[in-house]
Amino acid sequence: MKKIILLLTVLFFIACSRIEDKSAPDASGRLYQNNREPLRENPYMKLPLGSIKAKGWLNEMLIRQKTGATGNLDKLYPEVMGPDNGWLGGEGDQWERGPYWIHGLITLAYILDDQELIDKTTPWIEWILGSQKPGGFFGPDTDYPNLPGIQRNNAADWWPRMVVLKILHQYYSATGDERVIDLMTNYFKYQLETLPDKPLDHWTFWARYRGGDNLMIVYWLYNITGDKFLLDLAEIIHEQTFDYTYKFLETDMIRSRQNIHCVNLAQGIKEPAVYYQHHPDQKYIKSIKKAFADLREFSGQAQGMFGGDEALRNNIPTHGVELCSVIELMFSLETILEITGDVQFADHLEKVAYNALPAQITGDFMNRQYFQQANQVMATRSDFRNFSLNHRGTDVVFGLLTGYPCCTSNMHQGWPIFTQNLWYATPEGGLAALIYAPSEVTAKVADGTEVTITEETRYPFEDIVRFELKIDSHKTLVFPFELRIPEWCKKAVIRINGEIFDEPQGNQVVKIERGWEDGDVVELELPSEVMLDRWHEHSVSVALGPLTFVLKMEEQWHRVKNTKDPEIYGDYYYEVISDSPWNYGLIDVPSDQIMEAYVINRNPEINDFPWDPENAPVEIKAAARQIKGWTLYNEMAGPLPYSIQYGQITGEEEIITLIPYGCSSLRIAQFPLIGTYSVMR
Repeated sequence: MKKIILLLTVLFFIACSRIEDKSAPDASGRLYQNNREPLRENPYMKLPLGSIKAKGWLNEMLIRQKTGATGNLDKLYPEVMGPDNGWLGGEGDQWERGPYWIHGLITLAYILDDQELIDKTTPWIEWILGSQKPGGFFGPDTDYPNLPGIQRNNAADWWPRMVVLKILHQYYSATGDERVIDLMTNYFKYQLETLPDKPLDHWTFWARYRGGDNLMIVYWLYNITGDKFLLDLAEIIHEQTFDYTYKFLETDMIRSRQNIHCVNLAQGIKEPAVYYQHHPDQKYIKSIKKAFADLREFSGQAQGMFGGDEALRNNIPTHGVELCSVIELMFSLETILEITGDVQFADHLEKVAYNALPAQITGDFMNRQYFQQANQVMATRSDFRNFSLNHRGTDVVFGLLTGYPCCTSNMHQGWPIFTQNLWYATPEGGLAALIYAPSEVTAKVADGTEVTITEETRYPFEDIVRFELKIDSHKTLVFPFELRIPEWCKKAVIRINGEIFDEPQGNQVVKIERGWEDGDVVELELPSEVMLDRWHEHSVSVALGPLTFVLKMEEQWHRVKNTKDPEIYGDYYYEVISDSPWNYGLIDVPSDQIMEAYVINRNPEINDFPWDPENAPVEIKAAARQIKGWTLYNEMAGPLPYSIQYGQITGEEEIITLIPYGCSSLRIAQFPLIGTYSVMR
């Protein structure tokens, strides 16, 4: 009886504290929720889901997701996403795949404000919210015997619940449904009580590497409720999570490519930054920056990713990159950017989003690759192409289920969550545009007045970004408007209503503090120049702004009926081959002649869907020679010839066409250099 009275007393005080906290949207009275003490104040804050709408080509990407696999995965993949899914109360798949899909679907649904898609998420949300037990546990609770292609053991595992917590976070952001707060509070009490005896790696090892996702939501809930036990739980989660900070700073884990799963690394790399919010020691941010630098040097590829075909690999450009790694690295970069405000992470996010992401998913958003390659000259089923001991066969062909179906489930969050992170609120009542794409944001600024800013641009295919403000109150509003100047931009130009305001150098965020009126226009010009980046064997990639450019190859797509193992990889898949020559080396030119040697041709019109080799909005012409000794090896581009080459048998000099990486399915992205200028210098 005494225990019951004590419990009721505790719950009463928690309820009272919540009532008091709801008097303002933020504990400090700000317009949007920032961290509450003792957490460190972040420089940027997410806006409620639905505040940011995509426009132009980006909206087309989201519409294609709706009409493609994102809006129809329950029909395309019914054995997992159908009504027997464990997260709908069934006896089917009850691990990560259903939650992965719903995380992307619910984000897409509220950005598009699409009731049909919202209705599709509702049964999942309602079942999850109604599944909580008196002790705080929620979700599937019964293990069933294995079935081919179905994950329905380890029902109690911590890991899939981390994905569900992110779903509920998105749902609350869009709706404010208080049931989310109650479920999370009770579940986190369950975690606080249970984790000491059954730590994150008790059921499977995945949660130990991905605990940062759990930690992120714990801090988010603390900012809403102020419940002190959440800070104690955060310490336990951090202690039980793989020690990325130590591994990045003090060991050669990345250099020597110690045994770590590529998606675990892409997902876990944000954990030091998440924990930094409570313990603002610069070692946590330093560790992340060192990790990215090491990945660039020892595993990096030209599209912004790292070699990781399951295990972390080196920087050979034919090593595969898993689609889940692309998706999760984007989410990590978005999280780190909000916490740090560092331009480096915004630049990297655009590099991945505008190169790796569109290249790995078909234009109708119906098929995808499990692995992509920076140098990918054929995408065929092969038992000779050996990424690792466990992966070959269908790993590079395009299909719904080829390779491994985790990517089928997880690819849906890429563009929607990217859209959600184009704009941020600032603690001073302002707005920040840190990632550029055609969009529109509606948010409260200054004294709480609502403003809409429309971003008109063909970025990343052109250098101009135009912002027009709409203020319905027709009064002057004083608030800061922040713009990121990428590191690759030597000098930008900012114009306000046609007049030059500033000409800032790159690698900074410019804050414009002034009174704004309805109809004001801000134009940001980000002049881009062709740049050459060095990679494996001193190969080079060609970059223009955030875009990496690759050899344009004629692509022949063939639909293949799968008669070998349709129950695993689906009834069909697509192979892509080409008759185009691909074994080119670029002619080396002095650095001060690059802009003369590489000729940029921009298409005056941009197609609604720009990620297509025939509709590429911009091309680059460059001088090259074929290298006769560079040939296929195991149905891949053979090992890179070393740059600079002497004594190689080459063809005549010719002009080749380069297109954006994201427009390609076959490509050479990392070229050997042919020439003598390097020695002469």
